[in-house]
Parts: sequence; C-alpha cells; structure tokens
Amino acid sequence: MGFFLLLVLPGTGLFAQNNPNEYVEEKPYLTKNEATGGLNFHTSGWGVQFRRSFNLTGYKKLMFEADYVGLKHPKEIKSVNQAFDNARSYVYGKLNAFSILRLGAGRQRTLYSKAERNGVEIRAVYSGGLSLGILKPIYLNILEPTGTFGEFVVITERYDPNEHFVDNIYGRAPFTEGLDRIFIKPGGYLKFGFNFEYAPIFEDVKSLEIGVIADLYPEEIPIMAFTENKQLFLTFYLTLMYGRKW
Repeated sequence: MGFFLLLVLPGTGLFAQNNPNEYVEEKPYLTKNEATGGLNFHTSGWGVQFRRSFNLTGYKKLMFEADYVGLKHPKEIKSVNQAFDNARSYVYGKLNAFSILRLGAGRQRTLYSKAERNGVEIRAVYSGGLSLGILKPIYLNILEPTGTFGEFVVITERYDPNEHFVDNIYGRAPFTEGLDRIFIKPGGYLKFGFNFEYAPIFEDVKSLEIGVIADLYPEEIPIMAFTENKQLFLTFYLTLMYGRKW
C-alpha cells in the first residue's frame, strides 16, 4: 500500500503542475523606476512638473521633482486705455511678473493598492526643497507728448508707479522686454498631497494629484504697487501626470 501511494502521489503533483486548465494568477513584478511629467493647475496660476522616482520598498518611493509655475497676485486686474481702439491690455500697478522654479526631493507612500481600491492606487506624497522666485520687470508702452497739442509718440519704459498712470499708458510692451533684467529671490517650499494612479496597463502611469504647497521667502515679493505683497504663498494644486515605470 505504501509503495502504491509513493507511485500515485508524485504523479498527481506532476499532473497538477502541468494542467493547462488550472488558473494561476500572475503578480506584476516590482519595478524600480518611475518617471512622470504633467500639467499643474493651482489657485494662483498654472505650470508644469517633472518627477523621477525610485522604489525603496513595495510601498515607499524616493522622488526628485522640478516644478515651474506662474503665480499671480490676487489684485491683478486687466485694464485697457479706452481712448485707443487698438491699445493692448495691461495690469495697472503690476511691477514684476512672478514665477517659481521648485527643485526638491520627497517620498511617496502607498496607502491602498489597485487591488484594494478597484484599480486605483492611492499614495501620500510629501516633499520640500528650494523655491526660486523669478521676477521679470514689467515694461509698458507709454504715450509721450510731442509738444504739439493732441500728438503723442509711443515709447517703451519700465513701469514706474510714480510716473505712469492710466491716462498715459498705451498698453503692455512685448514679453521680451525686461528679459535681460530678470532677478531671483531664493526661498524654500513644502508640499503635501494625495496621488491617485489609475493606468490600466501596469507599465504606464496616469495619475491625478491634489494637495497644498507653501512657498516661503526671506522678504516680500514685489509683484504689485499700491497694495500689500507677501513673502508666504499658500496654494492648492491639482496635477495631471503621465509617464512610465520600469
């Protein structure tokens, strides 16, 4: 009897391993790298983002990121010189156009896998680093009297709130004016958010991220005249991200 079992049992195990009708679930392999890019929309403007991530474990990632976003002052209102039909719009009182380049590092932690949330992976994201405030002076087209009553020439000057008013501003100058006078205000940032990754193909990355970012500078950022400027900028963001993992 013992001899018979020795013959049957190994054969049974071999048959089970080679049964073509048996379902075997294939688990996805653990990737080590992830690279994504996307569009960032926040409560004071929009921009772009790039992120490079490395798996530390199955649930934790180390990431490096770069964001470039524009940021508007809440008091920015477009104006037009109504005396001229072809006048270009401008923002009265705006001293500098402000944008931010963020360079930082952080972590991602998987809270729920796709299997647990019907195909959506939920991650907590936190990061921080260098926040470089980029300021480009505003230049305007100004009406300069010629000396003859009712005649003017248009000249381009850097906006000066003590000399330029609604009645002598013709409109905004080309964007290229002032590029040679850009200056940088270094600061720092902290970011916290939640990332929802929903790509149906394992190697693809399609995600939506929402969260909050705080940018802090040692001194006030001079965006507008005649109003208060801040050194701390708190914005809520939504980012659409696409990429690959391998």
